[in-house]
Amino acid sequence: MPPPPLLNVEHLSVEFHSRAGINYAVNDVSFSLQAGETLGVVGESGSGKSVTCAALMGLLPRPPAHIAPHSHAWFDGKDLLHAPEKTHAGLRGRHISMIFQDPMTCLNPCMCIGDQVAEPLVLHQGMSWKEARRLAVQELARTGIPQPEKRATAYPHEFSGGMRQRVMIAMALITRPRILIADEPTTALDVTVQKQVLDLLRTRQQELGTAIILITHDLGVVRHYAHRIQVMYAGSIVESAPAEELLQHPLHAYTRALLASIPGEQLKGSPLPTIPGLPPTLREPVKGCSFRSRNTMGNPALCLTEKTPPLAEMSPGHLVRRCPGCLA
Repeated sequence: MPPPPLLNVEHLSVEFHSRAGINYAVNDVSFSLQAGETLGVVGESGSGKSVTCAALMGLLPRPPAHIAPHSHAWFDGKDLLHAPEKTHAGLRGRHISMIFQDPMTCLNPCMCIGDQVAEPLVLHQGMSWKEARRLAVQELARTGIPQPEKRATAYPHEFSGGMRQRVMIAMALITRPRILIADEPTTALDVTVQKQVLDLLRTRQQELGTAIILITHDLGVVRHYAHRIQVMYAGSIVESAPAEELLQHPLHAYTRALLASIPGEQLKGSPLPTIPGLPPTLREPVKGCSFRSRNTMGNPALCLTEKTPPLAEMSPGHLVRRCPGCLA
């Protein structure tokens, strides 16, 4: 019998209320995460990936964000979606950490790197600054920062993009969290540095047993690092399966379109396939299949127009939105 999941998200729905109306950012998202597992969450910008994880971290301002009462996310017996801020403050940075897209905007420009890495130990474990700084230097060394004692006294502007991302990893992992959310950690990095950062995350995961949620818009990134892949579109999950199963047997037209757009999969010199059009704005609930207008990998004439396609299990562990046009 498999162990109970470390994190269990049930029917997560998030709306943003403003003077312009309601934005239905996340719609009925459910998934689980096991200890030591890497879950890749893939989709275009605006698909709800980051909002989903920000809701779990308690980082959405309320208002304008509204989380549906029927939504739940269970971690250590606590419902993260309806917990008070005091509960989130005790979990954030200690048991659940997050790496954001742009480290330059997340690091304090007026605070040296060593103090920023050490701060979670002081805040969450009551450690003295002297001991925390010593452990911060060790963590910087583990993440591949050269001359960590010297670099700990430097400031963020003195680091390259790849080195700043390593600092963010050190900050996130120094408290040995049980869950790490990596929100597009390789954005704006060149391919070589991307691989270095992802390899570092995998190595530290193996050392600590941390579960990782890896958010990205690139299926090519997660194919080598994720145990399971969850594809999101227009605020909903359209397909979810073990990584090898999804990559070898993609069912949904959107998943197939994402795979076709990976540059490395195309013949040199041939045109790179693209997905036409734009995702829906989500300013009103989507009726029928949300991918219908962009479906070039299936048969849009068969897409549902009134009823939302249900998420069904097509084979063990392989879930997909059961829209006839997207499965064609």
